[in-house]
Amino acid sequence: MKKLLALLIVACVASTAFAEAETKRVCHDKLDKAGKPIKKADNSIVQDCKNIKVHKKLEGSDTVPVKK
Repeated sequence: MKKLLALLIVACVASTAFAEAETKRVCHDKLDKAGKPIKKADNSIVQDCKNIKVHKKLEGSDTVPVKK
């Protein structure tokens, strides 16, 4: 019985612990030492891209009290 109860608790915690975040691709132009964008042979600009996680921000209804 204790094993069943422990398994049930672990399953509940595991299902709520993993909140998926959206991934967003962010790209920036690569720059040389002079600060100008680097261009390829076909005259397009070279970009440095990364995938980042975007989490939703929760808005609270409570306000922070002001210190007097």
